[in-house]
Amino acid sequence: MAAYTLPEGFVEFDMFTFGSALLVEGLLGFVLNAISILSFLRVKELQTPSNFFVFSLAVADISLTINALIAAYASYLRYWPFGQDGCSYQAFQGMTSVLASISFIAAIAWDRYHQYCTRQKLFWSTALTMSTIIWVLSIFWAAVPLMGWGVYDFEPMRTCCTLDYTRGDRDYVTYVLALDVLYLMFPAFTMWACYDSIHKHFKKIHHYRFNANGPLRVLLICWGPYVVMCTYACFENVKVISPKLRMVLTLVAKTNPIFNALLYSFGNEFYRGGIWHFLTGQKIVDPVIKKSK
Repeated sequence: MAAYTLPEGFVEFDMFTFGSALLVEGLLGFVLNAISILSFLRVKELQTPSNFFVFSLAVADISLTINALIAAYASYLRYWPFGQDGCSYQAFQGMTSVLASISFIAAIAWDRYHQYCTRQKLFWSTALTMSTIIWVLSIFWAAVPLMGWGVYDFEPMRTCCTLDYTRGDRDYVTYVLALDVLYLMFPAFTMWACYDSIHKHFKKIHHYRFNANGPLRVLLICWGPYVVMCTYACFENVKVISPKLRMVLTLVAKTNPIFNALLYSFGNEFYRGGIWHFLTGQKIVDPVIKKSK
């Protein structure tokens, strides 16, 4: 077998450990989101505009799990076998998935606010239009580094690729700060406002259908540390952070598809019945939303 130089700061055990973690994350996230996707496609009762957001989130997340599985494969090889172009494509695909996933999480929060608080019905035309806009904007912002505003390059372990946060130049700073506003601060504020109203509604009717604090916490726990590192790189030399710690933050971020599936598909009262129907053949019993008095 050909010998390959290990990345700086990593030994054989590290490569195997990180690769195994990526493999477990990727496989578990893939299976959970695949069940969510297939349930929507196979169970007619699930095919509603609101559930289409959950389905679209699962599509974005399963794409991110494929990204993790590719990284796991390269980690077991101990090198990246797809060249620089392959690195750029993987980073673009991963960035598109992440931006779309976060956007759909915010869209679900907005839709849930109307489901529980305003009782306004979501129409297919609105759901399809919003979903198209989300995908187009995600692809656009992910493609920007391919056009020179930011650069895609290897993660510290050199078996997966992302935005090169080690540069810290003007292009990197402006791009990352733009993403911070558009794809973290704005979605987080939307989620906070929507779920705060939902929590007050649940408190008013004395019926808590789900933990309204959970979605925003999961988003911030999974992506918050990684975003903080990328933002820190705008102002300081991020290489002072050890390569292993930087990879740990990547691993934490890539657990998000697992938690999203558990929260928005298996933990969604309007969706889990369809999953049960898909898996067992038993019919759905639709939940009833209590109206505010």
